[in-house]
Amino acid sequence: MKSTKIHEVGPRDGLQSESALVPLDVKIRWIEGLINSGIDIIQLGAFVNPKRVPQMAETEALFRYFMQPRRKPEGVTLSALVLNSKGLDRGLDVGVQMFCMGVSASETHSLKNTGMTPAEAQHEVLAMARRALLAGKRVQASVQSAFGCGYEGPIPSEAVLNLVKAYLNVGVRCISLADSAGHGIPPQVEDLFGAIRILDPAVDLACHFHNTYGLGLANSLAALKSGVSYFESSFGGLGGCPFTKVAAGNVSTEYLVHTLQRMGRRLDIDLAALIEVARQISEFFDRDLPSLILKAGSIVSFKGLPAKELQHETA
Repeated sequence: MKSTKIHEVGPRDGLQSESALVPLDVKIRWIEGLINSGIDIIQLGAFVNPKRVPQMAETEALFRYFMQPRRKPEGVTLSALVLNSKGLDRGLDVGVQMFCMGVSASETHSLKNTGMTPAEAQHEVLAMARRALLAGKRVQASVQSAFGCGYEGPIPSEAVLNLVKAYLNVGVRCISLADSAGHGIPPQVEDLFGAIRILDPAVDLACHFHNTYGLGLANSLAALKSGVSYFESSFGGLGGCPFTKVAAGNVSTEYLVHTLQRMGRRLDIDLAALIEVARQISEFFDRDLPSLILKAGSIVSFKGLPAKELQHETA
């Protein structure tokens, strides 16, 4: 069941648009809660211009803290988002274990997000991917706006797959499709991931769904059906790309894990720890979060399903 990996992006995607700055010690406490829950990958932040995204100003400090001995288990990977070579240099300096980078298939979104056209961004990202791989780092390359764009509408699948081919050609072995605008629907998810499988049956697949139109979890389950292994989600359902037309939150981590546990998957994750982190975040921002589990409560035990229900779910 551990073939289904949870990649928590809350410390980056979840917080990047929040106006109330979160103190470093509070971020550390939340991340320690995530580590203790047993999830697999935590995205501590992004190496971007702190003037443009102030919430990411302490990304280096977070890596310096958690990369110290005994601050995290060996089985937990710490990732970061990088947009350019300067960001990659900063990440290499503090020991980032997994670099996440990507190119938008939408020209409008790409210009708003990075100031570059997709062609310019692709040139930059492919060069970064080569450097990170040569440095022995894990690399996940994504196609953003893969399922549609709030500015341009539908995105041709050929544009998505051409970016995927470029990633594969430089040796990237983990490919992510990101639904930046939240336009995706399950059949489209299955078709696009299926097309990537045809290009390279052995590639690791990842997904990142925004919940703009309420289909984030449905699309995640379609991705699971399509053989996707890595699922990006955010504590409390926070987040959303600030450079899309309609910014909306991510699939909430505790909601995703709750659903997977009802299916008999990832019973090793401590759901109670995830819910507690989301509760602390809701308290800090003094507002309700999008997470349905915080509102409705869990219907599985915090250590996994009761034996009788588990037998039913996995039959």
